[in-house]
Amino acid sequence: MGRKWHAVAALGMAYAVAAAVADGDKGLSFAGTIAGPEEASSPRKLASLYGTTYHHVWPPMKFGWRIVLGSFIGFFGAAFGSVGGVGGGGIFVPMLTLIIGFDPKSSAAMSKCMITGAAVSTVYCNLKLKHPTLDMPMIDYDLALLIQPMLMMGVSIGVICNVIFPDWLVTVLLIILFLVTSVKAFLKGVEAWKKETVIRREAKAKQLEQSNEDTRYTPPPTGPNPASDTKKPTDEAVSIWKNIYWKEFGLLASVWVAFLTLQVTKNYVATCSTWYWVLTVLQIPVSVGVSMYQAAGLVQGKRALSSRANNQTSPKAHQILVYCLFGVTAGVLAGLLGVGGGVVMGPLFLELGIHPQVSSATGSFAMMFSSSMAAVEYYLLKRFPVPYALFFTSLTFVAAIVGQRVARKLVNWLGRASFIIFILSSMIFVSAISLGGVGISKTTHKMARHEYMGFGNICNYHA
Repeated sequence: MGRKWHAVAALGMAYAVAAAVADGDKGLSFAGTIAGPEEASSPRKLASLYGTTYHHVWPPMKFGWRIVLGSFIGFFGAAFGSVGGVGGGGIFVPMLTLIIGFDPKSSAAMSKCMITGAAVSTVYCNLKLKHPTLDMPMIDYDLALLIQPMLMMGVSIGVICNVIFPDWLVTVLLIILFLVTSVKAFLKGVEAWKKETVIRREAKAKQLEQSNEDTRYTPPPTGPNPASDTKKPTDEAVSIWKNIYWKEFGLLASVWVAFLTLQVTKNYVATCSTWYWVLTVLQIPVSVGVSMYQAAGLVQGKRALSSRANNQTSPKAHQILVYCLFGVTAGVLAGLLGVGGGVVMGPLFLELGIHPQVSSATGSFAMMFSSSMAAVEYYLLKRFPVPYALFFTSLTFVAAIVGQRVARKLVNWLGRASFIIFILSSMIFVSAISLGGVGISKTTHKMARHEYMGFGNICNYHA
């Protein structure tokens, strides 16, 4: 009970700080901000035919039904998203657009802050936990080191695409991708559920045979692997210092710092200038170099993706290439749509045969780096108001902790981890409906008003 009151107090403090910042900014005018909710409900036309000047819609931060309802949706979106290993952006973006009143691009930027808050708290919860069936951390650092640098490079590309791509194209790509990945994740969940059912029946039969010799109750296995009943439960925590692969963690942090340095430097050069493109291209050797370093170790057998099914054999070069391409694709979608890369990474990890809990933990670990990078980029572009970001980031931070604690208790109580896959599939499907619906509505509105629906020009863009 004490922890719950601490969480409530933390959210109250976050709202108070955000409100104080908002009050301090009353005398300032944000570029393109629309002050009243009446004006916020009517979208503006772009200043030029080609949409090079974008008008932000940032409603004032006042306590009311919008904040209450938005906080409620954001809390449960972050809680379920942290369990499934997805960012929750598919819930956050429509909420910020339809309820709070932000414009779509500002909503996408704000969602990255919310995803970052949820990812940081989820990673914090998983750092001390062991793999449910293997003697290794819950987070697969080798897998993260292979894919994460490519994911971050994709995020940078996606942020640029967010400015260039027309809304109708984004909507079409989103609906197709989300529906396909949702169906694949659901089928994977059904397969895992059937395997767990067989294992539970075998465990009960074994207990029945031993009942005449030993009356002690032996709990059923907590995962789809039959060996899970002989391993440490996922709730058993160990020392963080012993459970983190510091070399891999340090390499990922170095990539994050390198990308951040390049992005900050880009903020001080003219868009589309020679130095702008030089700094942009420099991200490629940073990300590709680290991923190729990890890939070489995997192919040569010096390292192994221990959580992968059939990990006795080293992955082939073409398999490594496919994993990296998926990482880039996930990053592009994350930066473009304002959602977490877990929408793509989650189903990919499951296809590799990775345990659902490990898939969720590793996906959140990857999103912590990529989403925070995107949030910094959007901050440098001044694409979201800081008071709102402080409040909603604190909200998702607390919500993810609650979601992780409840999920671990359910896994141990039900003896099934497949429900995590169903949550992942449900989150992706709901995201397809919500984001797709918003995109279709916006596209039809633009068609009715005969607005320009082509590609934008990044060189003439002003945040």
